[in-house]
Amino acid sequence: MNRTGRPYEIEPTPCEVEVAVPSKNINGESPLWCAKTEQLYWVDIRGRQIQTLRPSDGTYRSIEMPDWVTSLATRDGGGLVLTLRKTFAFYDLDTGQLEVLDDPEPDRPDNRFNDGKCDPQGRLWAGTMCNVDWHRPTGVLYRFDADRRITRMQDQVKCSNGTGWSPDGRTMYYTDSFRYTIFAYDFYSVEGVIANRRTFVEVDLTGGGFPDGLTVDTEGFVWSAQPVLGRIVRYDPTGKMERIIALPVSRGLSCIFGGPDYRTLYIPTGIETLTDAQVREEPLAGSLLACQPGFQGMPETPFAG
Repeated sequence: MNRTGRPYEIEPTPCEVEVAVPSKNINGESPLWCAKTEQLYWVDIRGRQIQTLRPSDGTYRSIEMPDWVTSLATRDGGGLVLTLRKTFAFYDLDTGQLEVLDDPEPDRPDNRFNDGKCDPQGRLWAGTMCNVDWHRPTGVLYRFDADRRITRMQDQVKCSNGTGWSPDGRTMYYTDSFRYTIFAYDFYSVEGVIANRRTFVEVDLTGGGFPDGLTVDTEGFVWSAQPVLGRIVRYDPTGKMERIIALPVSRGLSCIFGGPDYRTLYIPTGIETLTDAQVREEPLAGSLLACQPGFQGMPETPFAG
């Protein structure tokens, strides 16, 4: 559902979008497919929940957490690595044990973490945003290594969001939502550093929508969730819009390929900033959606620590 009042740049590609899990997530974010457990993981940030779905038998689980959970990734040795409101953390799904690390931003009390993803070498890239003024550039993109070392990689961020890597691992894509931009960087995998930041895609800031979470398919095309515009957009490696998948809700917040063949696109959604009347107009808002767009995603790398 496009709430901007503006027509799309190109005609949406027909694609049946279904409900995988009906819910009312406030911020459904950070989807991740785990081949080992054959489950999808995602979070509801303000709802303080980690959620899992095993599509093969429909098993759904919701885990209440003591703090906002803003992103997650699986770990090589089992369990999850998380970003909470202010910290990195480790969580054991079997015992419920939560190990919370120190706040890397004690000098920025208004900031919170927002999204994160592991690079192909198993380092977690996660960033922050100002939770008081979403347009204030006080956020930071961090690299969190297996030895628990935290390194600042990009400052002056407004809203740290979707991250992904090209199939050859030489380009990192990174969304700063309230700069309305997906950036591309040269990525040096051995050193874990980025360079040569350039604009990959700009979303018209006057239209009311913005880029959010993203994923990359096996052909090197970038899939960007764009709330308010109510769509998922596929961009070719040059940044050209290749297709639009229109959603039955206005706030699809991220996307990831999953399933045994990585051909199901899962889309967490949310109701944050919707009025009560708008929530009634969007009965599927906050649900986990899924579709079969005809492309294949790549496996995510677990955190190496």
